[in-house]
Amino acid sequence: MRFAPILAGSLSLSLLACSSIEEQEPSVPQGSVEPQRIISLDYCADQYVLRFADREDILALSIDADKRFSYLREEAKGLRKVRPRAADVLALEPDLIVRSYGGGPNVTSFMERAGVPIVQIGFPQDINEVRSEIERIGKALGQPGEARGVIAEFDRRLAALTKPRGGEPNALYMTPGGVTAGSGTLIHELMTAAGLYNFQSQPGWNPIPLERLAYERPELVVAAFFESKANDLKNWSATRHPIAKAQLEELPIASLDGAWTSCGGWFLIEAIEKMSKAGRDAS
Repeated sequence: MRFAPILAGSLSLSLLACSSIEEQEPSVPQGSVEPQRIISLDYCADQYVLRFADREDILALSIDADKRFSYLREEAKGLRKVRPRAADVLALEPDLIVRSYGGGPNVTSFMERAGVPIVQIGFPQDINEVRSEIERIGKALGQPGEARGVIAEFDRRLAALTKPRGGEPNALYMTPGGVTAGSGTLIHELMTAAGLYNFQSQPGWNPIPLERLAYERPELVVAAFFESKANDLKNWSATRHPIAKAQLEELPIASLDGAWTSCGGWFLIEAIEKMSKAGRDAS
C-alpha cells in the first residue's frame, strides 16, 4: 500500500464554509469488492484517492492534482489527469468516482444513472467531522484499517501539542483576499485546537476587521495562502490596506501552506502544529 481552497479567501470560503457533512448526504458504494478503476474529480478528492487507493488502481485524477494547493501534489505526478466533464470521465470507464465539488451539483445523479457509483466527500466543520470523513472515505476505498491508522496518527500528533505558557495568544487569521474566519468555521476550530484565541469576534467568514485593527491588535497573525503567485498582494483586497499590512509587517506570523487547509483531511494537523508553535513562541 502506498502512503500517499483555491484562491485565498474566495476558494477558502467556498470549501471550508460549505454545508456540513450531514447536509451533503454522501453516497458510498456498497459491497466488499475494492474498486480498481478510480477517478477523482477535484483536488480535495485527489488527496483521499492518493492516500487510500493503490497507485495502479487510480485511473485518473483531477487537473489540479499536482497544483501548488494540492497537498499530495508530488504523489500525483505521472498519473493521468481528466477534466470533470461527463463525456471525458465516462470514456475512461471507471468503476468508482470520488468527488467533493468537481463536476457540478448534478454529476452524482448523472453518473449513478450511467451505472458508476460515486463517493461524495463532505465538507467538515470541526475536527470530529474530519475524523469521520477519513474513516468513511478510507472504508469506501477498501482501506478501513489504513484510515483508522491515519486517524490514530492525527490524534497522536494532536495530543503531543503543548499549550502556550502565557495563556491563549490572541490571533487573527488573514488571507490575501482580505478574508478572515470566526466561530462556526473549520479554521476557527483549528485555531482553538492549536491553543489560540480567535481575534475575530464575528462568526463565519468576514472581511478583515480594519476598523477594530485601527485601535486594537492581536498578538499573532495566522497567514494562509500567501505563498501563491495568484494571490499576490498587488491584487486588490483589504489586505493591501495600510492597517492590514501593518499586522503582517509588525506582528509574529504563523505562515500556513495553503495546501494544509484548502480541504478537510488529515493534513490539517500540519496547520495546527504550525499555529501551536507560533503561539508558544508569541506567548
